[in-house]
Amino acid sequence: MFLFIAGMRTMSDNSLTPPKSIRARSSQRSIIRELLKLASQPDVISFAGGLPSPKSFPVKAIEKATDWVLETQGTRALQYSSTEGEPALRKAIAAHEAELGAPVDPDCIQIVSGSQQALDLMALAYIDEGSKVAVEDPTYLGALSAFKLQRPEFVTLPTDEHGLNPDLIGPEFSGIRFAYVMPTFQNPTGITITEERRKKLAEKAREYDFWILEDNPYGELWYDRQPPKPIRCYAPERTLTMGTFSKVLSPGFRLGYIIGPKPALDPLTTIKQAVDLHTSTFTQLISARCLDEGLMKTHMPDVRALYRTQCHCMLDALERYFPEGTTWTKPDGGMFIWVTLPEYINTDDMMKEALDRKVAYVPSSAFYANEPKFNQMRLSFVTVPPEKIDQGVKVLADLIKEKMATHNA
Repeated sequence: MFLFIAGMRTMSDNSLTPPKSIRARSSQRSIIRELLKLASQPDVISFAGGLPSPKSFPVKAIEKATDWVLETQGTRALQYSSTEGEPALRKAIAAHEAELGAPVDPDCIQIVSGSQQALDLMALAYIDEGSKVAVEDPTYLGALSAFKLQRPEFVTLPTDEHGLNPDLIGPEFSGIRFAYVMPTFQNPTGITITEERRKKLAEKAREYDFWILEDNPYGELWYDRQPPKPIRCYAPERTLTMGTFSKVLSPGFRLGYIIGPKPALDPLTTIKQAVDLHTSTFTQLISARCLDEGLMKTHMPDVRALYRTQCHCMLDALERYFPEGTTWTKPDGGMFIWVTLPEYINTDDMMKEALDRKVAYVPSSAFYANEPKFNQMRLSFVTVPPEKIDQGVKVLADLIKEKMATHNA
């Protein structure tokens, strides 16, 4: 017995792990996750996390829908479901898409466990090692994390101050697996591309024979006017569009969906069945009930008004405090503002100093696939009270002014 115990390693011994797969060895800790640990401290003003405001959660409506589901479909809600998703939810999503002028057959909707799973399934189904995948510059870092596990070759989509510019897409994009784009209130820049550019991208996809992976998590978060129709309206035969309930109901539901041609969804369904069988039946039926009861019409106006106020508060503070030589986007919706500083200021290096002063942001290097830029930052405004937004922006402005003064001395 003594020899056995003496030869054992403890559970805390980090060397006692199975051999890692290539995918696991390729996985890196997310800068967002690390930042959120620091930013979650109660004395930190955090512009870092892309979390929806808790004020936007329709708690009473969800409570009412939950009661209804348990009373009328309790045994179904607590049972296994189909991998494709609950018919009631797919039908409700199709009805909502039709209201937006983007009709879809319910059979062309795949339910997933959050949009991050959609990205992962897309990578597993459509990326091989060395496959060419086109992404915006900058782009959503969660997509980069999911795609990188499959070890693709990233190709940069051309952008300008108005976002993705498809006029500059040429023959070099022939043979890419897909172009991943977030055309509406993009994360991280907040930019929305025009209807004209959406149509042009659809034309380029046909011309150079590639698919479009359209990510639309923020489309409902418009402030004053509804954004253009999804790209899939202009190239339905070669577009897969992702949506999520995280920004309109609850991120805790972990509920999203993919819209696209049935043959393109079939591989995703097969892989999802192997990964988790299906998404929660319970949250699917609750969400379907919320949609059927008209929650998008009754609840979203208040969310849009809240986010509009928060955004304008930050824009006003940036205008008031940030020095000449800095610029920023002015979004019409969504959750983010993208700030560009003089090239000699490295926001990776400045991040620790900002945290020492109890303000957090996300540095720009995290959002680039190939050649990162280090003089930008993403600011999220939706979870910070107006007085704290003003205070936090002033802290950042003072820090930036110090950097500029040192450089110019």
